[in-house]
Amino acid sequence: MTPCPKSSSAQLKDDLIAQIPKLRAFAISLCGNADRADDLVQETLVKAWSHLGSFIEGTNLIAWLFTILRNVYFSQYRKRRREVPDTDGIFSARLAVAPTQVAHMDMLDVRAALKRLPAAQREALILICAAGYSYDEAAIICDCAAGTIKSRVSRARAELAAALSVSSGADFGPMEWTAALDAA
Repeated sequence: MTPCPKSSSAQLKDDLIAQIPKLRAFAISLCGNADRADDLVQETLVKAWSHLGSFIEGTNLIAWLFTILRNVYFSQYRKRRREVPDTDGIFSARLAVAPTQVAHMDMLDVRAALKRLPAAQREALILICAAGYSYDEAAIICDCAAGTIKSRVSRARAELAAALSVSSGADFGPMEWTAALDAA
């Protein structure tokens, strides 16, 4: 089992080229598509050409080429099985994830804007929006009327929206939960 000598490499290359019609027919029988078959044959020839030194003279060249072609086909088949056809980008758009650093920076902006609110407005807003208390419960906690809590929350929301340049829930980014902000 010795590699083919350099003197016969020109003949081997000619024999390789002579096998292209058989390779193409075999490739078409495997994949059933002429364009893909041409790609398979091209990939096979590239692999065979780059590994001509490993071909043993006197063995069956077409069997060697068919083995390479078959291996290339099954490698591509396994790879394609894991892929999803997405020519218009709809599938990949659904998989896109918003970068987390944007949400973190937005949260830092919200914190800073909350700190700038008057203490009474900040307290009312946190009790109603973050802690989930009703206006009546928040009024008892703050020792004031429920109408006062509603007014403080309304003013706090308006000031936050102005400070953060927010006009609707869509300004919060691509997250699914922001759609609920527009409905509220």
